[in-house]
Order: sequence, then C-alpha cells, then structure tokens
Amino acid sequence: MRKNTERYNLSRSELQYLIDQWIFNERHRLILADRLFNGTTYERLAEKYGLSTQQVKNIVYKAMDRLEKHL
Repeated sequence: MRKNTERYNLSRSELQYLIDQWIFNERHRLILADRLFNGTTYERLAEKYGLSTQQVKNIVYKAMDRLEKHL
C-alpha cells in the first residue's frame, strides 16, 4: 500500500495532515493510516477493530475518495 501513497507525491506527514483534516471519524482515521502507512491487511484491521473485512474495505475506500477530492 505504500506505493499507493507515493503516487500522490506527498510526504508521510503531509498525508497524515490531510487524513487528520478531512477524515472526521477517529476510528476511520486510525484504520486509514494503519492501512496506508503500515500496509496492514483488511483482514487484520477488521480483527483489530471488531469489524467485518467488508466494513473495513468500505471505510478505506470512502476515506480515500474523500481525501482525493482535496488533493
């Protein structure tokens, strides 16, 4: 997933700022950051946060969509 963050040509701190600025739900921020910066699998995130894999995928997809609108 790191390669995905590189395509925006942003530093980690810049991307973290955007996440903090535009993703309002704290759990969603944590999930997205864990996925982007650590490459944590959807399955592991689902287990960690007590969600289904599909719920995690939806959170990541919607959060990325929201961020991309502000890039």
